[in-house]
Parts: sequence; C-alpha cells; structure tokens
Amino acid sequence: MSNDAQVPEQMTREVWSLLQSFVDDHSRKRELAEALGFRPGAGRAKVLFLLRSEPMTLGDVARAERFDAPYATVIVDQLEEKGLVTRQADPDDHRRKLVALTPAGEKAIAIADNILSTPPAVMNRLTDAELRALTLLLTRLLEGGQSS
Repeated sequence: MSNDAQVPEQMTREVWSLLQSFVDDHSRKRELAEALGFRPGAGRAKVLFLLRSEPMTLGDVARAERFDAPYATVIVDQLEEKGLVTRQADPDDHRRKLVALTPAGEKAIAIADNILSTPPAVMNRLTDAELRALTLLLTRLLEGGQSS
C-alpha cells in the first residue's frame, strides 16, 4: 500500500473516532433516563417509539424489534408496570391482545423527542456555513447506505 493510500485510511479512522467521541460526549442517555424513569436501553424506549404509530400485538413488537417473544413480553410488562402502555383486546380477533400507548406513554415520547431533538449547546459555535457543510457531508454519508 502506498503512503498516499494510507493517509486517507488514517484520516478516515481519525474522523470516525472524532464522530464517535462527539456523540458519546454529548449523549442524552442520562437526561433521557431521568425524564423517563428508566434507562432507555434494553429495548424499552424502542418499543415506546414503535407503538407511536399504532397499537401492535406482542408478536408484531417482537418481529419489528427482532426480539424473541418472551423478551418482548418482559419489555411490555416493564412498560405496563410504569403505566406507559396497556394491553387491550384486538377488535378484529379477541384471542389476541394489542399493546397500545397510554396518555403517559404518549407524554413520555413527547419528552424523549424534545430531549433527543435538542442539539448540544456546543453546536451553536458553528457558523451557518459550517452547519450547511456538516449537513451536506452527513447527508452524503447517510445516503451511502449502511455498511459494516
């Protein structure tokens, strides 16, 4: 590998490291945990956001989040204990239960949306031109697809 080929790879690794550090340093996980009353890990927040559009069966939740059915039940039980979701009979098939957000669950999502959509104050240091350039670059990377 020539020296020219190594420089972009080294620079790419450095940029990636900086991106990870920035996101880690400005993570909203703690603030989110305090607002929701639980750590957002373990799939609970994902399930709340998943239910935002419509009630779902436990099986649908499990498939959408790639959980096994028992784990989906555990997550929904935890959310139900906190009053964020409820189980109700499926009007199309009374043998099935639908998991739906409660008003408290809808409020939790609104709070989470507000927390997650508020950029860190340090971003206010960037000029309009810098923000446009960053937007362009990140959009380009996101449009490139997901690769490992």
